[in-house]
Amino acid sequence: MAQADTGNVAQTSIPGLAVVRAVQPSGLEYAISRPLVCLVLQGSKQVSLGTERFSFTAGDSLLIAANVPTVSQITRASATEPYFSLVLELDLALISELGAEIQPRQTNHSARVRVEPTDADVADTALRLMRLTERTEALPVLGRPLLREIHYWLLTGKHGKAIRQLCQPGNHTQRIADAVALLRTEFAQPLPVERLARAAGMSPSSFYQYFRAATSLSPLQFQKQLRLIEARRLMTAADRSASSAAFAVGYESVQQFTREYRRLFGLPPGKDREISKRQSLAGGNTEPQPPI
Repeated sequence: MAQADTGNVAQTSIPGLAVVRAVQPSGLEYAISRPLVCLVLQGSKQVSLGTERFSFTAGDSLLIAANVPTVSQITRASATEPYFSLVLELDLALISELGAEIQPRQTNHSARVRVEPTDADVADTALRLMRLTERTEALPVLGRPLLREIHYWLLTGKHGKAIRQLCQPGNHTQRIADAVALLRTEFAQPLPVERLARAAGMSPSSFYQYFRAATSLSPLQFQKQLRLIEARRLMTAADRSASSAAFAVGYESVQQFTREYRRLFGLPPGKDREISKRQSLAGGNTEPQPPI
């Protein structure tokens, strides 16, 4: 069964699987997404990565095959035809396990963000996963096999080439993922590149190079965006003041926080908070950022 979350996101009882529902278009939402696949069942959405923009609608699936900064917006949704999608965080351990069993294919470079029509086998397995959330007695027995099955169909389908690269030997993805996990856990603390490089088992210079290639950001930029996204969540969802949010995420200077917040979101934090509160009181629909 889906567990209600704030806004439009409901986490299900299956690890990594969430449902997104919205009854009107959303504002811009910022996140550093984990590797995931989003299956749109109704409505439309748009996701931007840098200067690239991806639009997708019912019957499409979006793949994000890296920890990358994205800006998203639900573009078509209404009370009579809500936006509805399933979001599954990719299990890197499962991908590695299946990748070793599946007949190897030629894997040229593939985009980190891509949109394709959803494979029928993926859609069928996703539907069975959702039905399973209502069968709590069967979930411990059938949940893991169904997660394995959907990862198998993803690996052998249209998105397979990009997903396989997540765990391809020699591409350092897992090492960078270890450093990203540390950043997500301790983003409010000072994290020298040397410590992150040790977590990844690399020299600082190699780590910096591979980290930027994998995420499109430097480690410092990645940490800064994590801080700012969490601060925005604290102000809009937890009604914290700008200064309180700034100190909570590790800033020592409110002036620096305000400057960097405006650079990322286009508005000073106080103004952004006021607009969000007005939209909330008026029944506005904004999609919450995923937890970091």
